[in-house]
Amino acid sequence: MSVETTSLERMGRDLGSAIAETDEYQRFEEAKQAVEADDEAQAHIREFNQLREEFMLARQTGNATQEGMQKLQSKQQELHGLPVMAEYLEAQAALQERLEAVNEAISEPLAVDFGGEAGGCCQD
Repeated sequence: MSVETTSLERMGRDLGSAIAETDEYQRFEEAKQAVEADDEAQAHIREFNQLREEFMLARQTGNATQEGMQKLQSKQQELHGLPVMAEYLEAQAALQERLEAVNEAISEPLAVDFGGEAGGCCQD
């Protein structure tokens, strides 16, 4: 490895550590732990995941219905309506916004958006 590569990797680790110290990350981690510790939220998550799996299977087999989609959406709204889950989603959105700003700052001098790059090359 070259000195430049080692230096860049060190800066990457430093950046990760700095992100972990932000208010947005701390809030996200606290909200995540609160959701994980909340029995009611965990029960709702399990129910939602089960319904989602059933709906996806129905979709793959051509048996999905509008009623099934509405039931899934209703369960998702119910889950997102839990105060602990609403806080988690807000914290997640704030962290995502911060990370997008960091990505833009990194990408700006390179004229490349690595976060938005989906592969392929040289497309206009």
